Amino acid sequence: MKFLLTLLALLTTSVYGFAQQGALKGKVTDKTTGEAVIGAVVFIKGTPKGTTTDYEGNYMLPLEPGAHTVSVTFISYKPFEQGVQVSAGQPTEVNVQLEENTTQIQTVEIVGTRQTNTEAAVLATMRESEVVVSGVAGEQIAKSMDRDAAETVKRIPGVTILNDRYVVIRGMGQRYNTVLLNDALTPSTEPDMKAFSFDILPTSVIDRILIYKNGSPELPGEFGGGVVKIYTKNVVDENSTSIGVSGSYRVGTTFQKFLTDSKSSTDFLGYDNGKRQIPGALNASARPAQGEVPQKGQLFPNSWAPQSVTAAPDLRLSLGLNRRFDVGLLRISTVSAASYSNTQSNTEGTRDTYGSFNEALGQSERQLSYNDKVYTNNVRLGVISNWSARLNNDNKIEFRNLFNQLGSNEVLEREGIDYTNGGQRQQNYSLRYESRMIYSGQLQGTHDFNDNNTTVTWTGGYNYTNRNEPDYRRFRTADDSGDGTYRLLYQPIPTLRDAGRFYSDLNEHGVMANGQIEHRFATADSAAENAPKIRAGFYAERKSRDYTSRFFSFAPANTSMFDQAIPLLPIDQVFASRNINNTTGWKLLEDSNPQNNYQAYNTYLAGFIGGATPLTRALSVAGGVRVEYNNQELESLGFDGRPLNRDNPVLSVLPSANFTYNLTRRAMLRAGGSMSVNRPEFREIAPAPYFDFVNLLEVIGNPSLEVATIYNGDLRYEFYPNPTEILSIGAFYKYFNKPIETVFQNTSGANTITFANAQNAYSYGLEAEVRKSLLDLSESRFVQNLTLVLNAALVQSEVALTDEYASYQQGKRQMVGQSPYVINTGVYYQDDDRKLQVNVLYNVIGTRIFAAGSNLRQTVYEMPRHQIDLSLTKGIGEHFELKAGIQDLLNQKTRLIQDSDNDDKITSVDESFREFRKGQYSTLGVTYKF
Repeated sequence: MKFLLTLLALLTTSVYGFAQQGALKGKVTDKTTGEAVIGAVVFIKGTPKGTTTDYEGNYMLPLEPGAHTVSVTFISYKPFEQGVQVSAGQPTEVNVQLEENTTQIQTVEIVGTRQTNTEAAVLATMRESEVVVSGVAGEQIAKSMDRDAAETVKRIPGVTILNDRYVVIRGMGQRYNTVLLNDALTPSTEPDMKAFSFDILPTSVIDRILIYKNGSPELPGEFGGGVVKIYTKNVVDENSTSIGVSGSYRVGTTFQKFLTDSKSSTDFLGYDNGKRQIPGALNASARPAQGEVPQKGQLFPNSWAPQSVTAAPDLRLSLGLNRRFDVGLLRISTVSAASYSNTQSNTEGTRDTYGSFNEALGQSERQLSYNDKVYTNNVRLGVISNWSARLNNDNKIEFRNLFNQLGSNEVLEREGIDYTNGGQRQQNYSLRYESRMIYSGQLQGTHDFNDNNTTVTWTGGYNYTNRNEPDYRRFRTADDSGDGTYRLLYQPIPTLRDAGRFYSDLNEHGVMANGQIEHRFATADSAAENAPKIRAGFYAERKSRDYTSRFFSFAPANTSMFDQAIPLLPIDQVFASRNINNTTGWKLLEDSNPQNNYQAYNTYLAGFIGGATPLTRALSVAGGVRVEYNNQELESLGFDGRPLNRDNPVLSVLPSANFTYNLTRRAMLRAGGSMSVNRPEFREIAPAPYFDFVNLLEVIGNPSLEVATIYNGDLRYEFYPNPTEILSIGAFYKYFNKPIETVFQNTSGANTITFANAQNAYSYGLEAEVRKSLLDLSESRFVQNLTLVLNAALVQSEVALTDEYASYQQGKRQMVGQSPYVINTGVYYQDDDRKLQVNVLYNVIGTRIFAAGSNLRQTVYEMPRHQIDLSLTKGIGEHFELKAGIQDLLNQKTRLIQDSDNDDKITSVDESFREFRKGQYSTLGVTYKF
């Protein structure tokens, strides 16, 4: 409430005492002919305020009194810029004569210091693109409280986020999207799915994000939803340094009891220093056979009990260094930034499972009913160092480096009832630490020849990803007598559920190289940007992954002599060294399933040829063909110990064509068609099992997965009132042959998730986007400073299932992860004179499938969740900036509901699978710039 009152007071201060408005008016004409220039863009430099000329070349732009810099631009004319002084109560007249220059735009395009992170620049990219593309600029990102790329991309039309880190485009899951970082393919950061984890990139390093939703020869041919291009900051115009510090308060977490695992000395940097690693005497080169590991259980630390602390406020630090200097004839600029965050959250909720549905009672047989508390401490350290060297006006070299380290310390505290064991009360715990590291580096060159009619670009890059999960401990306890005395549960065989320790490590290396040449044919009757062009290029990549995992559990060494008092001890005493012996205590068991490890390799080679040309003054076409060769290799062992090798070379020929029809100088109609593919990821074909103790689900791959083929069609209308505004509406259709989906496997426990090819599927929908300033709608200064942003999507899909699943789901259902609707909207208030920004953002997605059902498990859906974010930024003096905000103001539950009666919809009959709240999140920070 105090925050809202402060927000209201600041807004009131901004509105109070508005002086009479001034205005800028005039006429824009051609300097040579004197004719009116219709649709010329008139805007105030450095602000979103602008308008366009009418059919007589006239314009009128309301402005507050004071000094401004007015800019006037129009295609094939030299830009005009002039300082003006606007007085209160009367219009200031500025008439402009534009001088024609068809080569000017081409010259501007090769300037290395061109701004790319502004809303105007991203909209210009969208307008000039040959394919359907949407995007978000670093300038817009800075207006929100978004802290990483995952929170940012959901502001783009048709985009949603799954599990706070994975992108879903047009209702298609993360596996249907390809991600490029600075034009290089990114590795999958997850061991259990094909996905790039967007939460690994802090917003402070992002220049812009673009999502291409239709195919083009120069884009990767593997996509279904879209190709995501993330660009980090690289070029600067002036030297600057910024330091930022912020603290955050989360409802239900901060200053409350918080459970944590015992930490290593480097946990605060996002990685474990080896404290949690497997004891050296149990090294991988001397693994014992299935069964007992003699006397080795004493080598493990007795680290089963979580520690209780008080959760401190979250901390975030940032440092940015931008430098520009000359070395001889070289113009060098560098962008360096470091960011650090240490955050904590406690999500409370429920986790339930059920047996068969009883139609007479209208409910399912309950199996498990738990109340969960998940305590998570996340640490992120990010560093970016990008360098750009302009050798001359025709040659530029760039060297980009991105490093991110994330560490997550998670404790699950679970209490509830196991109805399958006669209503047994249980208290269960898990202690988990995970670190993820990614490094991406690229060296890129851009070279212009033949009076800038030919451009050659090349890139060489290296990626490294590591995911380490050391000593994931899980144990369950039961109150058999009902007197509050809990006994440790254990099994006579190695298990992932009871008294277990799990270790895994994933390393992936990737090297890439690509090159492209584009030649533009100058003609007498076409502007430079519309000149016919031809381009060709290649992309080559080699990836290798090594995944290893081991798990251990404890069981009585001698059943007849085992001391039954040991399981009743507190958990920090149960596995003390004295209780691990060959007589009355525990013995250590290891699961030696040969499927636990795998090695994988992928060779990807692609070549393309394409181009673009105007067919008439209004109609242009772009397209070509891309040929991709991909060979996916997997080396593992089957459950029987026999070698399981996969070698799957596939050659794909992928044509595409895109048409653009200019209805007016500010409006256009786009249409496009393309073919693309969707390949299995390493983890989706690897048989290695992974057990998620929080969700009580096991994930396992399917070595027989096939490549899916996708046919894409798009149609979109775009209208650009001025450089910072857009109105667009579009439709799309996609047909899938053998799509890959996440499904429940028909196992006895019905808790195993795997991946399968369906027969076919289709998806179609509508998208709309509006970015509109209210500058022209009122003389009120408050209203003029408002900008509205709205994007929405409606999507429908249907999957034709294989025989294994068709009988259970009537042969069809919607696609996994597909939302029938997505709505993002926001109101931005920006007062440059008072250095004040206030933003209100809203997001909601429709019901989507979390995992498709099987004969033994109902389909689980994720329900809609409304989210409202508030943020405020206030400049103080020349150097300080204050930023405050509340994320997730409504704090609604995340709800996973199973379709208990199998009617393909969620009603009051259907039952909860998992529910939890993340907690309302308030942030206050200050940045110093000098």
